[in-house]
Amino acid sequence: MLFTRTIRSVIRSCLSLTALTTLGLSTTFAQAQQEATEDWINATMCAVNDRAVDLSQAPSFTYTGADGNNPRYLSAAQSGLVTGDFANLELAWAVAFPATSSMRAAPVIVGSTVFYSATDSGRVFALDAASGCAKWVYEPGTRLRSSLAYDVVDDEGILVFSDQAGMIHSIKAASGEANWVASGQASGNQGMLTGTPVIHEDHIIVPVSGSGVITGGNPNYECCENHGAVTALNVRTGEKIWEYHTMPAADYTGMVSATGVKQRGPSGAPIWTTPTIDAQRSQIYVTTGENTSHPTTGTSDAVIALDLETGEELWVFQALANDMWNFGCSAGGPNCIILDDTNSVDFDFGGPAILVDAGERELLVAGQKSGDLWALDPDTGALVWNQRVGEGTALGGNHWGITTNSERAFMTINDPGGMNGNSRPGLYSYFLGTGEPSWFYEVTPDCEGRSDRLRRCEGLYGFSAAPLTVDGAVITAGLDGRLFVFDAESGDTLFQYDTAVDFETVNGVEGYGGSIDSHAIAAGSGMVFVGSGYGSFSQVSGNVLLAFRPAD
Repeated sequence: MLFTRTIRSVIRSCLSLTALTTLGLSTTFAQAQQEATEDWINATMCAVNDRAVDLSQAPSFTYTGADGNNPRYLSAAQSGLVTGDFANLELAWAVAFPATSSMRAAPVIVGSTVFYSATDSGRVFALDAASGCAKWVYEPGTRLRSSLAYDVVDDEGILVFSDQAGMIHSIKAASGEANWVASGQASGNQGMLTGTPVIHEDHIIVPVSGSGVITGGNPNYECCENHGAVTALNVRTGEKIWEYHTMPAADYTGMVSATGVKQRGPSGAPIWTTPTIDAQRSQIYVTTGENTSHPTTGTSDAVIALDLETGEELWVFQALANDMWNFGCSAGGPNCIILDDTNSVDFDFGGPAILVDAGERELLVAGQKSGDLWALDPDTGALVWNQRVGEGTALGGNHWGITTNSERAFMTINDPGGMNGNSRPGLYSYFLGTGEPSWFYEVTPDCEGRSDRLRRCEGLYGFSAAPLTVDGAVITAGLDGRLFVFDAESGDTLFQYDTAVDFETVNGVEGYGGSIDSHAIAAGSGMVFVGSGYGSFSQVSGNVLLAFRPAD
């Protein structure tokens, strides 16, 4: 039952070895927990003779393309899949991770190996694509945050990712051995590292999502201090090369909250998303979130171009000005100070910008939580066209990004619990050259026989996860755990699968699916991979990585 599974997930997430020790439980019991951890990892490992990692092939899936762009598009040759395969998919295997509530990360797929960041468990796995067993496991000793980046440096394949403490890890893809660990933070500004780092030639470009958005909910906090940033590290050593800040350092503004707490600013404009590299123009594009205190800045809810070599700001397109929001605003807290010009709608850019060839010109296309789809001139940041769907909410409109092919942009819409009656959850497509609408699929709830597994089923069904285009198909998924594949040309439904169920897993760990969100959809080596479960934002927890392949 859902209640049982929810409690089970909370218990597993909270009762870590550290928590058990803090609670004063016996060393013997804590040792038993550690042994249990070793047992499930041992059960996940491949046979000793089947642990070789072959990196001789080009990657079939990475979060960013080989050129550092984020199209979320794979050709048939890259993916090993053609459009006709999707109507005939079947589950190949499921792997489950204990003490896990969310499957948020995208893998890297090279040949027969799926490199996966199991963020809640604090481990990176090199999984065999055919069977799901693990060839090696990397344990950094802290929870992880981002998806993985991959490149070949000095003839060696490396994986790069961030952890919850703001450190960047570089490890050997062949063995899981560490190369180096270095801070990805910008000076004087502590923030989460949420977006995936990007490897480009000698640089690792790191997005920093500092904001104060969470601590702003504390009525005693002098809101707010941190802000978004970008750092560039040396790919071989982790040494910092340059850094960019979305605003100056915060200072006391003279404002005081309703409870007498001093206020600080400016703050916010976090970069939650993965940077996009434009090597031809020597530019980096980043997208930002809202301000979290006053004064507001021109860099919030924006697309920003930076010089690739220096980090210098080149242009800024601000989609929405004066969006000041922090967690205090969700409960009427004193740190949510609304002025006459304040929007306070939390309309972040939650996904990266995509550089696309639209025929006669290149465009930079990005989706926003307002439900807007923006197409910009990459040289100047000038607006070329704009479309909007629904009303936008703090968890969507477009929450985690879009996908494109050579003709269309595909934008997912979530809009849970819209207040104005204009919510339109679903998948919407637009012609890149003109911005004119193409087809759309407006998703509706499916609760018959599923309500016991899905809390808030009637309202929790929108498309929030970043979609993926493969050959002539578009893969997306709902917060109710349903996986969909559509024909990119016509919008016809090719495949649907309910992942919000219990699974028998290849490693013997109790497995159960839930909401599909964030960056959970990937494909490569002739297979589709989906992480099912996302316990944040009162959604449905889950702990399984699912692999699908075309039936014989």
